[in-house]
Amino acid sequence: MARILIVDDDPDIVESVGTILKKKNHEVIEAYGGKEGLEKAKKEKPDAIILDVMMPDKDGYEVCKELKADPDCSNIPILLLTAVVSQISKTTYTHRMGMETEADDYVDKPVEPSELVRLVERLLEK
Repeated sequence: MARILIVDDDPDIVESVGTILKKKNHEVIEAYGGKEGLEKAKKEKPDAIILDVMMPDKDGYEVCKELKADPDCSNIPILLLTAVVSQISKTTYTHRMGMETEADDYVDKPVEPSELVRLVERLLEK
């Protein structure tokens, strides 16, 4: 059983992703913003992190950068889960920004549950 931190400012996303992962017997740690996610990642040391990009307090790119620069957290695989592509005309975030982070993978919302599980399992194998 892996411990997976889900960081998203949308409680519905946290709940739905958490439900999917719990069905696969993973332990889920929840955070509802970038700052809380950063704190929980450093404290809990999860096996993987699913990280939203567009959050009001601290965006996922910043959180990812800070975690990858921290020797205690740099080896935790991170999956960026974001709606950037669908919001490209309304936001300053870009797909390129996501690819420039040190995130281990990147997927757009909405994602099929089976695809999400496949991506998480792949991260856990690393």
